[in-house]
Amino acid sequence: MRGLRVLSRADWTERAAAHRARVLPWTRARVERRERGESHPVHDFLFEYYNLSPGALERWHPGLDVALADAPEYRAASAYIVRDDDSVTVDASRLAARLPGLRWTRDLLSRTAGRTPRLQCFGLHEWAMVYREPQERRHAVPLRLGAAGTDEVVESHKLVCTHADAFRFYTDAARPLNRPTPTRERQLELEQPGCLHANMDLYRIAFRMLPFIESSLVADAFELASDIREVDMRASPYDLRDHGYAPIAIETTEGKAEYVRHQREFARRAEPLRRRLIDQADALITRAHKEAA
Repeated sequence: MRGLRVLSRADWTERAAAHRARVLPWTRARVERRERGESHPVHDFLFEYYNLSPGALERWHPGLDVALADAPEYRAASAYIVRDDDSVTVDASRLAARLPGLRWTRDLLSRTAGRTPRLQCFGLHEWAMVYREPQERRHAVPLRLGAAGTDEVVESHKLVCTHADAFRFYTDAARPLNRPTPTRERQLELEQPGCLHANMDLYRIAFRMLPFIESSLVADAFELASDIREVDMRASPYDLRDHGYAPIAIETTEGKAEYVRHQREFARRAEPLRRRLIDQADALITRAHKEAA
């Protein structure tokens, strides 16, 4: 553990409190909705689909090569070990088991970063998820154009989604309309930085590196994902005006232009996050090899 930095309790608790305060507006709202038995068609997605609990998001981790003094809260935490001086730190020896996933993730991030953003999808993946099967819609929210109007929008556009996890929720009638066919097996080939969902997924990539990375990167990725999710749903076929969201009418020229502006901005914001995650993946892969040697 050469180069290990030990943080005093005053230091690390300040950092932990700052992290929790940053994410608390999102996590508290989620918990309060759940206690009331309510759901939200926009914000619950980040907790349900990505499957990181509010408590886990709130918990700060220092990352590798940092030890926490006077930290009984971490003594029993998964992947932490207690040092001879009674401080606690992340157990780097556990990285070896993560090597295959880290290598694949690093490859995905690098390939995606190296591609030119594609900006012609106009968010039609959500429309394709209800095409000809409006009763199967994923949210208890009315369709803005009704079932027939929604189908007409799909049929009057080309479906060019490149995201495997969006495509898998297409209705059976919509799948043959999409070119290419973004299956899991083709993800490394097709993922590209103009895709809203690929940029939201940086959040999942980040938290899956916990506790071996510092939590601020996870919070950065969550904040971007939250902003993307709002645009994703505003451009969807759902009418969210009762929830305070004005639609992006992608069936119109003006709506398409607005959607593309958001795509460009999200791609710009995602680029440094993706690069930081590549750097983190490289560091973890290197460390895993050292630990295994």
